[in-house]
This record gives sequence, structure tokens and C-alpha cells, in this order.
Amino acid sequence: MSGEPAPRLAQGREHAVASVDEIPPGAFKIVPIGRHGVGVYNVGGTFYAIANYCPHEGGPLCRGRARGRTVVDESVPGDAVMVRDLEFIYCPWHQWGFELATGTTAVKPEWSIRTYPVRVVGTDVLVTA
Repeated sequence: MSGEPAPRLAQGREHAVASVDEIPPGAFKIVPIGRHGVGVYNVGGTFYAIANYCPHEGGPLCRGRARGRTVVDESVPGDAVMVRDLEFIYCPWHQWGFELATGTTAVKPEWSIRTYPVRVVGTDVLVTA
């Protein structure tokens, strides 16, 4: 049936999760690997994969917004500027931000989230998770 969720993929293997065209720059796809799934992101042609789980209170991390990070820059109006657009994912529950490339968070670095290797072979996006 079309309304049923996709079957979970086995952990600890490399999986072809999409074609490059399925996840254009600025887009993402959540794939059913493991208990919570894995979000696969295309940031300017570079692919990242991160667990769909926020360690703060178990929120669905990849249902949040991907965006940049605000840093202080006293040379601009308001003294703040957004940098590294789309390189961070923010949990929809409490806005904890995680870097897609490393899974680290500035809120509580010891609570970083798992990331997974991604490679492109031909037109296939492969994730080892």
C-alpha cells in the first residue's frame, strides 16, 4: 500500500538512498535507516548524513530547518550576520542547532549527534549507516 512507511534498512551497511537529482542543492531526504532514520542533505553539492534524533529530548531533528549560524559582526547593522547557510540543522522542538558535517552542537558539545559517511558514485548517493 502507498500509505505504509518504507521498510527499515539494515544498519552497518552502505545503502544507495537516492539519486543526485532526487536531493538537489538546498534539499534533504529522510531515509529509514536504524531506529530514527537518517537525514541526507545536499549543501551546495556536498552531501551530509546525520541521525534524525535530537539528544536534548528525543525530537525528530531532521524535521527542523536547515540554515546558517548567527555570529557577531559589529561592522553590520544589528551587530550580527548569518554565516555558512544551510550547514546547520535546528531541532523543531527547542531549536538546538547541529552542524551537518560533524554533528556538533554549541549548546552542549558532549551531546553531539552521529553523522555518517556519504559518497556519490555515478548518480547514486550512498550512505554508510
